[in-house]
Amino acid sequence: MGPVNVWRWSLWGLLLSLLCSSCLGSPSPSVAPEKRAGSQGLRFRLAGFPRKPFEGRVEIQRAGEWGTICDDDFTLQAAHVLCRELGFTEATGWTHSAKYGPGTGRIWLDNLSCSGTEQSVTECASRGWGNSDCTHDEDAGVICKDQRLPGFSDSNVIEVEHHLQVEEVRLRPAVGRGRRPLPVTEGLVEVRLPDGWSKVCDKGWSAHNSHVVCGMLGFPSEKRVNTAFYRKLRKRMAKASARRPKPLGRPITKRKVKPKPRVGRGPIKRLLAQRQQHSFGLHGVACGGTEAHLSLCSLEFYRTNDTTRCPGGAPVVVSCVPGPLYAASSGQKKQQQSKLQEEARVRLKGGAHPGEGRVEVLKAGTWGTVCDRKWDLQAASVVCRELGFGSAREALSGARMGQGMGAIHLSEVRCSGQEPSLWKCPHKNITAEDCSHGQDAGVRCNLPYTGVETRETWYWDSGNITEVVMSGVRCTGTELSLDQCAHHGTHIACKRTGTRFTAGVICSETASDLLLHSALVQETAYIEDRPLHMLYCAAEENCLSHSARSANWPYGHRRLLRFSSQIHNLGRADFRPKAGRHSWVWHECHGHYHSMDIFTHYDILTPNGTKVAEGHKASFCLEDTECQEDVSKRYECANFGEQGITVGCWDLYRHDIDCQWIDITDVKPGNYILQVVINPNFEVAESDFTNNAMKCNCKYDGHRIWVHNCHIGDAFSEEANKRFERYPGQTSNQII
Repeated sequence: MGPVNVWRWSLWGLLLSLLCSSCLGSPSPSVAPEKRAGSQGLRFRLAGFPRKPFEGRVEIQRAGEWGTICDDDFTLQAAHVLCRELGFTEATGWTHSAKYGPGTGRIWLDNLSCSGTEQSVTECASRGWGNSDCTHDEDAGVICKDQRLPGFSDSNVIEVEHHLQVEEVRLRPAVGRGRRPLPVTEGLVEVRLPDGWSKVCDKGWSAHNSHVVCGMLGFPSEKRVNTAFYRKLRKRMAKASARRPKPLGRPITKRKVKPKPRVGRGPIKRLLAQRQQHSFGLHGVACGGTEAHLSLCSLEFYRTNDTTRCPGGAPVVVSCVPGPLYAASSGQKKQQQSKLQEEARVRLKGGAHPGEGRVEVLKAGTWGTVCDRKWDLQAASVVCRELGFGSAREALSGARMGQGMGAIHLSEVRCSGQEPSLWKCPHKNITAEDCSHGQDAGVRCNLPYTGVETRETWYWDSGNITEVVMSGVRCTGTELSLDQCAHHGTHIACKRTGTRFTAGVICSETASDLLLHSALVQETAYIEDRPLHMLYCAAEENCLSHSARSANWPYGHRRLLRFSSQIHNLGRADFRPKAGRHSWVWHECHGHYHSMDIFTHYDILTPNGTKVAEGHKASFCLEDTECQEDVSKRYECANFGEQGITVGCWDLYRHDIDCQWIDITDVKPGNYILQVVINPNFEVAESDFTNNAMKCNCKYDGHRIWVHNCHIGDAFSEEANKRFERYPGQTSNQII
């Protein structure tokens, strides 16, 4: 055969092989993206439990050895890079302190610093591969968005620990008829396994196990179950099963005889059905009582080929004690709430939902935050249970619930999980140099299921509205549903159903949180007698008291209490004016735009709360005057720019600008309270309105004024606030 023929046969062979490979369905190279050069030689996986498929402890394989990442300096930007390495579009969060359990082997990366735009984790800064001073108790984890990158090949993502896991726990009522009120506090324990819901065998079950289960379900504690009652029901169930006659033929149906009702018939039938199902999936549970999840306990799963399950045993029954917010009876609820308020030395601030927020503790009558060093699920669970919730779902660090202000009372809190209060845990009292508010600790607690569903946003077509069912709604913000808020009841004040007369909401997981720097007010307060001829613009903007209208303009003067105010945004979203730029009002006198009608209220009150002088300030210029080191300014008033306050920035109103005062011309000498309220009309959403008011004691002798003891309205304990309100006045000019 000549060379030409050989070439032809080779060409035909090549074409046939390509056609056959297409017929056999081999993947096209264009489906999977090209491997990034920076990630060559590395493999990534999510590990640990309890977790979902898109979250877990991050593990990296390098040089054939799997290892973890230390949580020191770990950020959401690093989580974004790692989630993309794992084939997800982005990260929604990250975890620290080995939330998914400690790993093994090497700790490959420490002090990982990413900008979030890197194509590979190898492009991020770190201490170098294998160079770490951490332990596996500091392993970092990520929570990725459950959305895969288009065309990503799963060959680089290895899911480990395919053995059975307890994914969820619930209580199913075993007794009682009709619809039971929520939340369910007593019932059969059921665990959700990959193949469905299963029951737990009660052989060897302990109170520690019940404590863990109740914590997962959002309850702070458990109580003893009436085992004699359930034992009696099981015996009656066995008798009922033995006496049940077997049908021998076609039954006679001349007339139907209604059986007599028997006490306990419903529970017996229900327990009988539970026993007949043989749906036990778990046994040998042994918890220490401090675990935040049942999966962290020692336990055994029944194998599929097990013919006898839980011989001589029965399904586990658990009874939980609800916290004051979820107590069933109103009397019990009031009693628990009053008890909780009397003993409250821990609170949560800045959260979007009940049971989450920045942890603050009361020390010497003043509230302060907790540093996140060594903050873990055990300490977070102690806080959650102390506040009447279940165990902790997440222990948050890095001021994830916003930064606090003032003192940082605790650091390096180490709880075993059995303490009744956070104050009972070993901790370190710190100085200002040890920690910053950028390290404030937070929690997310497990909550009971109440049947109340939340929606992201409510939109509707006004043409579909046929009825207005509620009006005059006034909520404090702590209610679980609108029904618990004060409202008009059956009398609806608004009968018309048009869009103009119906309420709507737009919900958000994050919000701003404004806070006034109280110490600056105290440091800068002074009195100025300002001539009337210099106050025309101020009078036009309503910055003077009512008596100024009858003054002998332009002669005379007004006495002004002046001070600087520095307003910080410590929330998790920028503070923006409610109205858009198109509706801002131009004021020719001062040459600026008003973006809000009222931004702050300035008041002078008597010790019993009577207002004797007032001032108000429109937010003519909301901008970022200064920011923290790692935050860039975003808002500037010049050239009709966007107005607002960025998270981590503050807006400074100096004492020497117009309207930064209270007109006290008509105030008589005496002892008073200076009060400043930010966002007083609640025009802009904030995560916490309780810290919007600042109060100071002040003494005015007709010529001079002394301002002292300035503090945020909720910075003191109730007892300290009562002493403040009953301020008796000074006997000298020495401020103590």
